[in-house]
Amino acid sequence: MDFLKMKLEKLPRIGMKYGAILKKLNIETVEDFLLHFPFRYEDYSERILIENLAAGETATVMGEVVQSKLVRTWKKKMMITECFVSDETGTVRAVWFNQPYVSDSLTAGKGVRLAGKVSQDTKGMFFSNPAWELSSRTPTNTGRLVPIYPETEGLTSKWIRWQMQNMIKYADALIDPIPENILKGLHLPILSEAVKSLHFPKTLKEFELAQKRFAFQQMFLVQLATQRVKISWDKQNAVSIAFNETLTKYFVESLPFTLTDAQRKAAFQILKDLEKPLPMNRLLNGDVGSGKTIVAAMACLSAINAGFQVSIMAPTEVLAKQHYLTLCGLFKNSEIKIALFTNSYREINNFQFPISNFQINPNVENPKLKNTKKIRDSRDDFLEKLKSGEINLVIGTHALIQKDIHPVKSPTNGRGAKQFNRVKFKNLALIIIDEQHRFGVAQRAFLQQQIADINDGLPGKIPHLLTMTATPIPRTLTLAFFGNLDISVLDEMPKNRKPIVTEIILPSKRKDIYDFVRSEISKGHQAFIIFPLVEESEKLTELKAATQEHERLSREIFPDLKLGLLHGKLKASEKEQVMADFKDKKYNILVATSVVEVGIDIPNATVIVIEDAERFGLSQLHQFRGRVGRSDKQSYCFLFTGSKTVKAKSRLGAMEKTSSGFAIAEEDLKLRGPGEFLGTRQSGLPDIAMEHLSNVKLIEIAHDYAEQTLQNSPDLADYPLLQKELGKFQSNVHLE
Repeated sequence: MDFLKMKLEKLPRIGMKYGAILKKLNIETVEDFLLHFPFRYEDYSERILIENLAAGETATVMGEVVQSKLVRTWKKKMMITECFVSDETGTVRAVWFNQPYVSDSLTAGKGVRLAGKVSQDTKGMFFSNPAWELSSRTPTNTGRLVPIYPETEGLTSKWIRWQMQNMIKYADALIDPIPENILKGLHLPILSEAVKSLHFPKTLKEFELAQKRFAFQQMFLVQLATQRVKISWDKQNAVSIAFNETLTKYFVESLPFTLTDAQRKAAFQILKDLEKPLPMNRLLNGDVGSGKTIVAAMACLSAINAGFQVSIMAPTEVLAKQHYLTLCGLFKNSEIKIALFTNSYREINNFQFPISNFQINPNVENPKLKNTKKIRDSRDDFLEKLKSGEINLVIGTHALIQKDIHPVKSPTNGRGAKQFNRVKFKNLALIIIDEQHRFGVAQRAFLQQQIADINDGLPGKIPHLLTMTATPIPRTLTLAFFGNLDISVLDEMPKNRKPIVTEIILPSKRKDIYDFVRSEISKGHQAFIIFPLVEESEKLTELKAATQEHERLSREIFPDLKLGLLHGKLKASEKEQVMADFKDKKYNILVATSVVEVGIDIPNATVIVIEDAERFGLSQLHQFRGRVGRSDKQSYCFLFTGSKTVKAKSRLGAMEKTSSGFAIAEEDLKLRGPGEFLGTRQSGLPDIAMEHLSNVKLIEIAHDYAEQTLQNSPDLADYPLLQKELGKFQSNVHLE
C-alpha cells in the first residue's frame, strides 16, 4: 500500500475532525501533508543560561520545574498558570493565560525547555505564553529552528509540528521529479532530503539550501511550461504580411505628432514579425501614456492593406469603445471599415445597432419592445459582414471569441437556451489583446487556447498575436513568466508631454489642494478624485467611500461645480455614459474608484487627487497618475495620506522621485514582494518560489536547463516523472 496516498482522516492521530480542517488548506493525503511547508521559522536554537536572560530578547532555556501553580483571577475570570524553572544559574518565571492543562503537565521535578520572548515586571524576568516541551523529548517546539506553518481555524503550528515529527520518516518514499543529473550539477539535495530539511532544519544553511532547491524546481517548471507553449506556437503557420514601407511612412507623416524612438523600434519589430510565415507572439510592454495604440494601429494598417482582417480585444466595454473611437479618428481618411462588437451593442463606424435588449426572446411578442426582430436581424447582418470580409477591423471584448447564449422557452419546461455559433471571419490574420493582465486567470488561458482554433477563415493558419499592457513589468518577472513571448518595450514618453508634478499631501494641506483643484478648473481643465472603496466596509470603516465622498464634496467643497461618480458596481453602459459625459466636459470633477486605473483617456484632465494613497501599491498609483498628463498641459498628482509611518512615507516618496513606470515597478517589486506585486496570490506559486522571483541567476539557470531538457525530449516522454509533475503544476499554477 502506498502510504503517501493515504487519506489523513483515516489516520488515528488525525481522524475525521482534523482531516476536515486540513482539507480547507487542500491537504488530504500524507504526501500533501509532507509538502505543506513552513513560511517562516522562530530561531530557538541557542540555549541561554537563566542568569543571562535580557528583557525584549527571544530565548530558549532548559531547566527543572521547581513549582507550578494555577491561579484564578476573579476580576477578569481568567485562569493563569505560573511555573518556576531553575537551571544551575538561577530561576525564571513562566506565565500562561487560560491554559490550565499546562500546570498538570509541568509538575515539580520535571525537566523542561521554554522558548519565547523575555519580558520584565516588578517581580523580575518572565516568559509570557512561551513554547514549551519536556526536555526528555526530541526538540520540536523549542531548542531549534522552529517551523511556523500556514494555519487555519482549529489548526496550530504546534499541532502540525507534532504530527510532522511522526510523519517525516515517510519523506523517504517521495519520488523526485527533477532529473538526478540536474540536481547533481547544481549541488542541490534530492526531494526527500530537502523536505526533511525544510520541516526540521538542523542549521540555517541546511534550510537555505533546501529552500533554493524548491525555488529552482518551481522556476524550472515555469520555464518548461512557457517554453513548451513557445515550441507548440512555433510549429503553427500564419500568413505572411508584407511590410509596405511607403504606406507606413505616409501614415506616420500624417500623424499630428512625432513618434518616439521607442515607438519606431517597437513598430519595426512587429511589422518584421508579421512578414514571417510563423505566427507572431509578442508583448508590447509600454509605460502609461507611451503610445501603444499608435504602434498597434500601424500593425492593423499593414494587415488590412494586405487584404486581411484584424481583431482587437479589450477586457472591458469602456476600453473597447475607447479603442474604437481612437482608431476611427486615426483612420478617418481611409476606406477601412471599423466595427465595435460587445455584449451591449454593435456599431460599424458611426452607425449604431443597440442590442441592450438582445436577450429578449425573439419568438415571443413583447409590446414594450417592438424592435425585437430588428435587433436580431441586425446581429445576423453584422456577423455576415464579418464573415464576408466587409468589416476590416473589429474591436470588442472577449465576446468576440465566445459563443453567445440566447435564452428561449423550451416547449417542455419553459426554460432553455439557444446557442449561436462563434463569430466567423473571412480572413483574420492579426489579433491584438489589450491590457491582457486585466483579463481573469481563466479568461487568459481561454484566450490563448482559442486564438489557435478561432474561426479565422484561413485553413491551416492561425492569426498573429500581439498582446499589450500598460503595467511596466520588471525584468525579473519578464524572464520568469514571459519566456514564450517576444518583448517590445515602450519606455519613452512623447516629446510634448511634461513630467507630472507629484506631491505627498498631509491632512493639514487638504484645503490648499482643494483650492488648487478649483483654480485648475477655472482655467477650463478637469480633475479626478480617487477613493479605494465604493461604500463603507466593516473592515475599513476609516476609509472614505466614493459614494459618500461624492455627496460631501458636491455639498460642502465644490457646491458650484459638477461632479460625476464612477465605480465598479455601475453597469457597463452606465460607466460608458459617465466617461462620455466627463470627456464632453459635462463634469468638472470625476469622483472614482480604481475602475479608472487603466486606459481611460481624458486629455483635458490636469489634476488627480488620490485619497488614502498608502492603501495602493506603487504600480497602481502610477497607473492612476497616468490618467492625467495626456496632453501638452502641465498636470499634477496629489497623494493624500494620513499615515505617519516612515515606511509609508518612504514608499510614496518613490512617486515623487521618478515618473518612470519601469523604475517604480522595480521599487514596488522590491518593497511588496512578487506575490503582492502580481496583484494577488492567485498565481498558485508557493511562497518559496515567490521569494526567489528576484533572483535573476536562478531564473536564467532554470531557463537553460528547461531548454536542454526539451531539446532532449520535446514531449518529456523520456522524463515521465517530470511530465507528471508539470501536469500537476499547470493545473495549480496560472501563468500570466
